[in-house]
Amino acid sequence: MKTDELIELLAQDAAPSWPYRAVFLVAAIGGVVMSALVFHSFIGVRPDFDRALETVRFLFKFVLTIALAVGATGLALTMSRPGARRGRSLKALAVAPVLMAGAVALELAVRPSGTWEASMIGHNARFCLTLIPLLSLAPLICLIAALRHGAPTQPGLTGAVAGLGAAAIAATFYAANCDDDSPLFVALWYPMAFALVAAAGCGLGRRFLTW
Repeated sequence: MKTDELIELLAQDAAPSWPYRAVFLVAAIGGVVMSALVFHSFIGVRPDFDRALETVRFLFKFVLTIALAVGATGLALTMSRPGARRGRSLKALAVAPVLMAGAVALELAVRPSGTWEASMIGHNARFCLTLIPLLSLAPLICLIAALRHGAPTQPGLTGAVAGLGAAAIAATFYAANCDDDSPLFVALWYPMAFALVAAAGCGLGRRFLTW
């Protein structure tokens, strides 16, 4: 089944009698569940997951991705409701970049400069740029289908923000597999993967959210 057909089908199946916020929430949860199933079925957590849970840098990745997922999906919902104020949603979205900037600054302060490049390049860049977009497919399709029940005045931008949220959901799962925990690695490669999904979301938004 093509992506276009799947989005149309999901949009038709969502009960129009439901409040729009409920439709969006169900779609978001459905996307998270499907992404989780794909991750646990085909990827799985890193071998030293239990030991990694005891480290701050590993746990920080989840704080960052969850904050971004909540902020971006919340903003996408707000953008699909004409007249809704975006101030609070924009502030929520800004949390993740602020946290990332602080973590990078701390990492540069405590680690010798000779280790910066190696920490930034890591050894999982290819997987990061591949697995995050793949794991984001289900959340992105679900969010776009839900947004069709709203009335976004900026369909491309709304789709891009939804793509950012989907990528952050995917990155939350991918972070459990990735053993590059340095904020320098996260700050370089994760945004590249996010940009790919946001671009796809922009295209889908222009295609399906224009009214």
